[in-house]
Amino acid sequence: MGMKNKIQILEAAAWLREKAPDFSFKNALVLGSGLGKFGETLKAPIAIETAEIPHWPVPTVAGHQGRIVLGFVGATPVMTLQGRSHFYEGHAMQRVVFYVRVMAALGVENLILTNAAGTCNPNFRPGDLMLIVDHLNLMGTNPLIGPNDPESGPRFPDMTEAYNPGLSDLVRQTAKECGIPLREGVLAAFTGPSYETAAEIRMIRTLGADAACMSTVPEVITAVQAGLKVAAISCITNMGTGLSASKLSHDEVKDVAGQIEQRFINLLTGVLEAIG
Repeated sequence: MGMKNKIQILEAAAWLREKAPDFSFKNALVLGSGLGKFGETLKAPIAIETAEIPHWPVPTVAGHQGRIVLGFVGATPVMTLQGRSHFYEGHAMQRVVFYVRVMAALGVENLILTNAAGTCNPNFRPGDLMLIVDHLNLMGTNPLIGPNDPESGPRFPDMTEAYNPGLSDLVRQTAKECGIPLREGVLAAFTGPSYETAAEIRMIRTLGADAACMSTVPEVITAVQAGLKVAAISCITNMGTGLSASKLSHDEVKDVAGQIEQRFINLLTGVLEAIG
């Protein structure tokens, strides 16, 4: 991490802290494509447009609002990010994970990431929720490339438990208590923005993946280096190329995410209440 980037991270964190000086930034949640409505369920909300935050990259993709909502789920304070920036938008990888660095600077300890993903597992179906248990980084780059600031974490962070076992168990238990079917699987990350070819879907299935996306993995790597506990959930919005006769579209992704919105909200609500 360069000195300029570090200064920008600290300035963004200080700006947010000033907006909510009494708020506990212990828990954070990132909402993926079409999943932003969870932010509207928070109690005592403080809404902040990310375009107002110093140095914050602004998302340009439909379904990503570009807003932070600080609020409560039961008694649990949670910083909720509605909309992220992606590598395929032309951002440098350090900009893609900028928000994770800001969260770490604010004192976030528990990070729950969500995304919309296509499945390469023929046993999965659109509308499934999948707990991510591991990942394949197929983006051809890594967010930790470049100068390393020892204050940000080790040069060579261990990824044995990238997805925190305790937080992941909490998601499993909550799903069981709420009667919500929960798949588990490995996520493969591509750069996008083109969807995967049928050959690429066969490849990642052979390698052991269950779903594919264009986000999340860089953030997980960064969060783990920074010492955050991470859990992640994919909303399966489509069958991968070659597993369905229909062609893929971003509108379909948003539509399917909207169809399972209430189940998704119920699961996240239960998990955050349990964390608290």
